[in-house]
Amino acid sequence: MTVTGIGVVGFAFLLVTTLAVTPEAEAAMALTLTSSAFKQNAPMPSRLTCEGDDRSPPLAWTGVPEGTKSLALIVDDPDAPDPKAPKRVWVHWIVYNLSPDLPGLAENADRAGLPAGASRGLNDARTTAYGGPCPPIGRHRYFHKLYALDTELDLDRPTKSSLETAMKGHVLAQTELVGTYQKGDR
Repeated sequence: MTVTGIGVVGFAFLLVTTLAVTPEAEAAMALTLTSSAFKQNAPMPSRLTCEGDDRSPPLAWTGVPEGTKSLALIVDDPDAPDPKAPKRVWVHWIVYNLSPDLPGLAENADRAGLPAGASRGLNDARTTAYGGPCPPIGRHRYFHKLYALDTELDLDRPTKSSLETAMKGHVLAQTELVGTYQKGDR
């Protein structure tokens, strides 16, 4: 069977290719977050942890929605101190006012220098630096949460709670990437 002289497979390819490059298709693309260092729900390499160089992870994102004025990133661990009996969510890193034009952050960006305009919040170690996974017991999950916001935030070293309060009503899209770590992983 053919459709105007091309095969059904050819027509489907043409349709998919055309849709994939239209502005409407790009705008409808969902916000995604990935890392070249680890996959979703997979172990994080030790170089990103307290047993390694404690480097912030390489992160890449796509599908930033139209109208985004800034991005915010929160990295936290809901399994503290023991995944079998969690008592709190431990915040490892907060970065906000990232430009929506950025494709991501390079590995070790926290120490090497965040992009212009980006700001850090206070983590639960009461510093603004990336504090990598360092679970006292068991395998923990580390949620890397990315938010597309319709505003830039005028904050001074916010905690996770104050950042989330400031983001209320401004989140256009959000996504997350989860990595795991247990001491001794190599």
